[in-house]
Amino acid sequence: MTQIGFFIPEFPCQTHAFFMREREELLKLGVKTELISTRLPLAGAANHRWAERAIKETSYIFPLGVIELTKCVFEIVLSGPRAWLRCLRNIFQISDVSLKDKPKLLAMLIAGALLKRLCHRKSLSHVHVHSCANAANVAMYAHLLGGPTYSLTLHGPMEDYGLNQSQKWLNAAFCIVITKDLIDEVNSKLMDITLPPILLAPMGVNVTEFKRANNYQPVKPPEPIRLVSCGRLHFVKAHDDLLRVVAQLKAKGVISSLDICGSIDSHVTSESYYDELKQLREELDIVEQVNFLGSVSEDKVKEVLEAAHFFCLASLKEPLGVATMEAMAMELPVIVTRSPGVSEMIIDNVDGVLVEPRSPEQFVDNILRLIDSPEQTLIIAKKGRAKIVDKFHSGVSAGKIVQGLQNTNSNL
Repeated sequence: MTQIGFFIPEFPCQTHAFFMREREELLKLGVKTELISTRLPLAGAANHRWAERAIKETSYIFPLGVIELTKCVFEIVLSGPRAWLRCLRNIFQISDVSLKDKPKLLAMLIAGALLKRLCHRKSLSHVHVHSCANAANVAMYAHLLGGPTYSLTLHGPMEDYGLNQSQKWLNAAFCIVITKDLIDEVNSKLMDITLPPILLAPMGVNVTEFKRANNYQPVKPPEPIRLVSCGRLHFVKAHDDLLRVVAQLKAKGVISSLDICGSIDSHVTSESYYDELKQLREELDIVEQVNFLGSVSEDKVKEVLEAAHFFCLASLKEPLGVATMEAMAMELPVIVTRSPGVSEMIIDNVDGVLVEPRSPEQFVDNILRLIDSPEQTLIIAKKGRAKIVDKFHSGVSAGKIVQGLQNTNSNL
């Protein structure tokens, strides 16, 4: 059986359930994965039933103790002059990293030495990195020091993953990109380098686990409308627009409730945004109608989705959206903001409904329209699940990783 490193930054968090599903699919395909992460996230970031076990299985890069730091320095020294030259050339010839930021790359180099040592100890010849940010730098320097080959998955716009992209991609064995739109972005922004093989593979859902226990029932007025949304409490998710949806429905005499599954993340702006949401909830006089559920387990997510009438996601820029896939897999009608990646998954008014970002009134109009058309609502719900079962299950990305590994091994 093949064994590789599975490198996930700040693992585990609520949204990381997808990675665990992918690990299960990889195991079925004969690839065992060893969990590696940069550091532990904030306490309570993941309440999944597997979280505690996963933490025990994970090797963390940071924080580095004095003894471990010393071993890393020795690892760099023992890697030899050619490795030193590769790494120093990489650090000091990078055009998009300023002089004041180059010491950060030296820190990534030291972390890369630790990753190399870890992979040697665990007999890992390859690491798959579920990020194109600093974790990718760590894997790259481990490779330049003579360590394992590595691959990347791009989960969103490249601008979200920092500098040094050309070197991260140039040195990778292969890369997986989740949408066609993002592949176009990669080809445009990295046109000056020879790119590694790029494989298209969306994130996916375990469609066996995410299925309804009971048939979906459309809203029967005048019963309250149950809305649900899933996403970290960050301004890019635009949960504030969904609060306005609840308020606008109330102004029209339509009672609704909104459950938001998601917690603050490690960014200071996230905690500030949560405070803004709570204040807005009071200003709109919908405190009793909007519930912040925090980080919840997969089981709780399924429970909330099963009980809802509509899934709503108001993100300002959503690359694709596992949360939307989970809702569609549960035969729950989805109303989500339009983006190039989301439009690759959803055909408007066929297997979901697309609206423009920052348009709470469009959410309201479509909710009321679907309430008046229960037959169409049921059709959208059923076609939504069919789409996920056909094209967005978690086995798709696992298969692409195996394909990349096979090509890498044949070229070594």
